[in-house]
Amino acid sequence: MKFSLVHTDRRARAGVIQTDRGDIPTPIFMPVGTQGAVKAVEPRELVEIGARIILANTYHLYLRPGSDLIERAGGLHAFAGWQLPILTDSGGYQVFSLSDLRDLEEEGVQFKSHLDGSTHLFTPERVVDIQRSLGSDIMMVLDECTPFPCEAGYAAASNDMTIRWAARCRERFNATQPRYGRGQVLFAIVQGSTFPGLREQSARELVGMGFDGYAIGGLSVGEPAAVMYAMTEICTAVLPADRPRYLMGVGTPENILECIERGVDMFDCVLPTRNGRNAVLFTRSGKLNMRNAMFAADARPVDATCDCYTCSNFTRAYLRHLFKAQEILALQLASIHNLSFYLWLARTARQEILNDSYHAWKAGEMRMLTADVVETEQ
Repeated sequence: MKFSLVHTDRRARAGVIQTDRGDIPTPIFMPVGTQGAVKAVEPRELVEIGARIILANTYHLYLRPGSDLIERAGGLHAFAGWQLPILTDSGGYQVFSLSDLRDLEEEGVQFKSHLDGSTHLFTPERVVDIQRSLGSDIMMVLDECTPFPCEAGYAAASNDMTIRWAARCRERFNATQPRYGRGQVLFAIVQGSTFPGLREQSARELVGMGFDGYAIGGLSVGEPAAVMYAMTEICTAVLPADRPRYLMGVGTPENILECIERGVDMFDCVLPTRNGRNAVLFTRSGKLNMRNAMFAADARPVDATCDCYTCSNFTRAYLRHLFKAQEILALQLASIHNLSFYLWLARTARQEILNDSYHAWKAGEMRMLTADVVETEQ
């Protein structure tokens, strides 16, 4: 992998991540395919709407269908029919989200499977081995994603352990080889909860280890948006300019624009597909709840400024009808539109950075994006 920083507009960055499976222009939004599939959207459709990389989850794929089976299939790209880059999370988020099903210790994380109750030890070394088997282009270190709020003492101890785990991941990565004839790289994850000193310590120590890229983890877990932005800013001030910066699990369109302004290059979030499956669609004029009766005879597209398949072929009235009738097509069309919107947002942000006009453009978009969603049926 090679990262080239093409242009900056203050702290906002436009770059290119070069991988064996294709170039990734940044800023970039990565659709989430936890189980090796983006919910309700085909790989062909992802390519059509401009997705350049997707995210999958090491923990979930290890449990089902199993990393051994995926390896026999020739890796996750061959198994899932996706030939562009893939980033795999390490399972660190599940340390947070499945806290009642795991035990945490220096050696690693002992998970009790949410599928069948079986136990599995995820060590830093094992996580690297699983991601080698999956063949992901970008691998993540094992970390602990702490909850919010978090006591300072716990956050400090967790942060220190995450740094030690990162060193072990790095050592294992250096001692092993990529599979399937393609390169793989390893990103570290900055932690430290909402404590500025811990965030800075984490970033500096991880940078000293020399990773291929750096993620900012442990945010978007319930803290106020202003705190998220402050922690992000502390991290990007320390992280090297010549490596990609990835803010994990973030977020709303407004979150993404704010964090691009603070120097972040890569984003992922389940919001576009999850909201889409629940009839909430993103537009440049705010969010729309397609179950609302006000759309029953609305012959307009979801967003007149959008040229996605959904907006080019179907009306708001038809989308509402599909949701009311509980047709599966509703989930597909809504998810296609929402992902198209997120990808458009990142793509347009990049162009505005190249034009040195990002901040004025962002201010105008923010005024429209923060319009209220229509939540209730009438």
